Order: sequence, then structure tokens, then C-alpha cells
Amino acid sequence: MSADHSDPLWPRFWSEVPASDRASLREVLSELLGRGVLLGDEGSGRDLFLLARDHYRSHLEDYLAPLALELIVDDEHALLQARPRPESCLLLATFSKDETLMLLALWRLYDDERSSGMQEAVVVTVDQLWAGLKVYFDKIEPPQPTHIESLLGRLKRHRLVRTAKPEGMTQLGEMQIEILPSLARVIPFEDIATWQARVDQFQPRSGGEEATV
Repeated sequence: MSADHSDPLWPRFWSEVPASDRASLREVLSELLGRGVLLGDEGSGRDLFLLARDHYRSHLEDYLAPLALELIVDDEHALLQARPRPESCLLLATFSKDETLMLLALWRLYDDERSSGMQEAVVVTVDQLWAGLKVYFDKIEPPQPTHIESLLGRLKRHRLVRTAKPEGMTQLGEMQIEILPSLARVIPFEDIATWQARVDQFQPRSGGEEATV
């Protein structure tokens, strides 16, 4: 039996992948399956992104297909994303109500900034996020500012946002949030109207009850 077929850590259908690339491909898949996104704009992630994009794109697409995951190769932002196909994927992440409210608010902030064409990277502060939550969900109590940092932690683990504390920061509200383009694909909306329809699901009904989502 060949060495390729005797290696329990390597699939037989990828026998043509040289040993020198296998550890890197394992890392790529670990990021895509564990976090949903591989960021290739800095550090070692750049090498992984280029390897996957230039040499193993079709391999990764075929690997993810049975899981109903679509491989997104974003050259502009240097990232790979495994996007679930909602109609058939069994690996969809679930978010709490507060996390979903935050995702919806961040999506709108991202869309507004990108539509204006003012900047490539979309960076807002925690204060701006809090203000957006108060505007978009004016009929319900949004997550408290002190809770926002912990909520952002999960979004960071899924590579949907980055956070940074600017020099001289004295208050949580000054913390910066970079909204990554991967977030817009996690909850894709065709336009603001479809986004608004989703937001309205969280607003209380006329009788005072909150909609069930």
C-alpha cells in the first residue's frame, strides 16, 4: 500500500497533494470549518490564502460541497469563507437574540459605509454600534453597552469583526470595531427593504408582544 493511502490523517482522494502542502491545507480547512473564515490579509494567513486560492481552490470546493458549504474567494479583502447554503446545510451557526440584534446593526452600519464609498475598511466604535442599536431597534431594549464587548467576542471567533483599543482609550465606547466583509455574507440581504423586514421581526407587535423569530 502506498504511503498516501496508509496515512490516516490524509484523505485518499487527495493523494496528488504533495506532503509539503498538507499541513497548510489542514490549517486552511480548520479555519474554514471551525471559524467559517480564513483571513489572508496579514501574518501567516496570507500564505495560506495564496496557497488555497492559487493551487487548491477546486480541492476545497469539492471537500466542502457535501457539507453544503460554498467556498467564497474574496480577492479584494484577501479572505476565504465557507458560506452555508441555508436550504441544505446542517452546520448552520445559531446566534442568541442579542447576538442577532448586533449582527443586524453591524450589517446596516457596514452597508451604509460601503454604499457611501468613503472607505474600504469599515471601522466603527462601540458608541456608534450602541447608537445604531438604539435607532434600528427603537421599540425594544438592545444589549447593554457593558454586554457588547462579550458579544463581540463570539463574532471575533467567527472572523466577522476585529476589535482594537486605540492608544489612550479610557472608555469602552471608544473601542474600534472593524466590520469584515464576511459578516455581510453570513446574513445576506438583497437590499435595505429585506434587511428592514428582518429587523421588524424583532419589534413588538401592536399588542405588546415581541415577534417570535
